[in-house]
Amino acid sequence: MSFTPLDARRPGDLLRTHTTLKGLFAGASTVKRLQALVETQLEPAAREHCRVASLRDGVLRLVVSDSHWATRLRYQQKRLIRQLQVYTEFATLTKIYCKVQPPLVKKSPPLHKMKHSIVAAQSLEETAEVVSDPALKAALERLARHHRES
Repeated sequence: MSFTPLDARRPGDLLRTHTTLKGLFAGASTVKRLQALVETQLEPAAREHCRVASLRDGVLRLVVSDSHWATRLRYQQKRLIRQLQVYTEFATLTKIYCKVQPPLVKKSPPLHKMKHSIVAAQSLEETAEVVSDPALKAALERLARHHRES
C-alpha cells in the first residue's frame, strides 16, 4: 500500500469548493471585521491587549491579555455596548464577556547590566583594607577584581 498525494490545487479553488475551508475563511473574515469595529471604539492603549473571540446570541466575547485590561473593559462595558450597537454587526449586542488569557510568548524582562568602573574597584579595595572580618574582606576583594576585569 502506498500513499499517493492528491494533485495540488490553487488556494482560491480550495476556498470555493471545500465547504469546511469556506466556513473557516468566512468565520475568520467576520472576526477580523468585528475586531476592526471594536478597535475603533477602544482607547488606543487597550487595542493591543484586546482580541475579539466571537459574537453569538448578543454576547461579544473578548480575549484580554491580563486582568487589568479586563477590569477596565468591564467598567466601560455600557459605553462600549452603546457605541457598538450603532453598527449593524452589533445590533443585537447586549453583553460583553472578557476572558483573560496571557500571551503564550512571554517577553523577557530587560536586563539591567551593572556598569563596572575603576572608581568602584578602588573604593571596594580601600574598604577591604580597613575591614577586620576576613570573610567580608575576601568578598570585597573579589568584587574589586571583578570590577577591574570588566
